[in-house]
Amino acid sequence: MALQWEFPGGKIEPGETAEQALARELHEELAIEATIGPRVTHLRHNYRHGGAVDLQFFVVREFSGDLQNRIFAQVVWVRLEELPNYDFLAADRGLIKDLAVGKLL
Repeated sequence: MALQWEFPGGKIEPGETAEQALARELHEELAIEATIGPRVTHLRHNYRHGGAVDLQFFVVREFSGDLQNRIFAQVVWVRLEELPNYDFLAADRGLIKDLAVGKLL
């Protein structure tokens, strides 16, 4: 799934809440200290090759620190309406459509 767009985040470590995991991942991946807001949605996606992911998406409206791209090929900020123009991972595509039409935020 290389070179497809995705949201920052990652696995929840033992003893972490989903919010704590996201805050940690944002620090590791983007060098920011984020204020994690409410959960936007929670979904499970089964890939054709047999893998599955359980995803939780949260609002982040505030963060401190200078954004640094520590792991991604590229980082961009775009308006929600522009998200469908990017080739996102299959698990994110329903969320992308809902965000773009203002259904979730």
